[in-house]
Amino acid sequence: MSDSILFADLGLSPERLAAVEALGWTEPTPIQAQAIPAGLTGTDVVGIAQTGTGKTAAFMIPALERVNAGGGLQVLVLCPTRELAQQVSDDTEALSKGTSIRSAAIFGGVSYEPQINALKQGFEVIVATPGRFIDHMQSKRVDLSKVDYLVLDEADRMLDMGFRPQIEEVFRGMPKKRQTMLFSATMPNGVHDLALRMTNEAKWIEATPPGTTADGIDERFYSVKPGKKNDLLMSMINDEDWEQVLIFTRTKSGADVLERLLEREGIKVDAMHSNKHMKARTRALERFATGKIRVLVATDVAQRGLDVDGISHVVNYDVPLDPEDYVHRIGRTGRAGATGTAITFVTAGDLGAIKSLEHRLGRAVDKIHLPEYDYAGAPPTESRRSSAKKSRGGGGMGAKSAKDLSPEELAALLNHGS
Repeated sequence: MSDSILFADLGLSPERLAAVEALGWTEPTPIQAQAIPAGLTGTDVVGIAQTGTGKTAAFMIPALERVNAGGGLQVLVLCPTRELAQQVSDDTEALSKGTSIRSAAIFGGVSYEPQINALKQGFEVIVATPGRFIDHMQSKRVDLSKVDYLVLDEADRMLDMGFRPQIEEVFRGMPKKRQTMLFSATMPNGVHDLALRMTNEAKWIEATPPGTTADGIDERFYSVKPGKKNDLLMSMINDEDWEQVLIFTRTKSGADVLERLLEREGIKVDAMHSNKHMKARTRALERFATGKIRVLVATDVAQRGLDVDGISHVVNYDVPLDPEDYVHRIGRTGRAGATGTAITFVTAGDLGAIKSLEHRLGRAVDKIHLPEYDYAGAPPTESRRSSAKKSRGGGGMGAKSAKDLSPEELAALLNHGS
């Protein structure tokens, strides 16, 4: 949070201030405090900030302040995923409350008709994924002549997904006189080049160093045998503090298997991945956001753009191969100043990925060793027993004395010490 700036100090319209107040916001986040004033003056902005830092409001508040209601399409936002596009569109609707500004989300996997109607009617704000938007452009359904505000959200992710040709095609169809805002969690060479080409004398804002994790996230790494992951997860997930849980798996099949396991244990759960139809993915996200299910199992389709308040725990059931994915995954908890817990299961086969993660984070990660799950059979030290007790509500092997151990557990400890 900014120490002294309030939204009321930014010179926003009464309608925008009322919308912000209705959302319960008083102080802008660091990225908002820097990007909104620049955006209001018409300056191009390149913003580097992790997920959960309020980037949508950072670019959408200045955009909405300049929109002429009834003036046709004026604001175009490109996003990498359907989920993020829908979330940005929902946020736009909330921020435009009290005005006649209209917005719509355009993405694949759903009917064209509502999207065509929104384009025909000249909705002022369109939030789109590049592929489906290009479909509409090629069918001559898009009028870009009045668009004077272009946003590229999660630019690094869009390039990772191969959307550069579509972005370039949209870019060629845009009026040369416009304001551009580009936001990215990281700034690899491809994104840096894109930012330089698409912006003009932009203000560069780095709210947080790339690759860092948000404050308020308690990160814990557990050493575990692959065959013991499910047992370790079940020993934790029944803790009463685990209120709303997002679990990431590396594969779609793994997500489905874990969903069935949790269902058999009586836990309300849905799975979300790219093999699911958009309707099913939207339903799963809605059920998770409204508390109808307690657990959502997902692949990296949900690592960015999933904006759900109150996620208490994120579990990396599989260590992500890309260190940046770790940052984005755990950023689903501890959002907007809240606290949360991120659990990562580490097997012996993950040690290479963990070394890469440590290099990216610039710090070592300490693993918690619980004898009944540990891939090395390592006994916990007193400090690790304390950590294990805290993480599991005081129960479990981390708090056992020698007399409480089974013969197999004693053997494991003895073998480790020999």
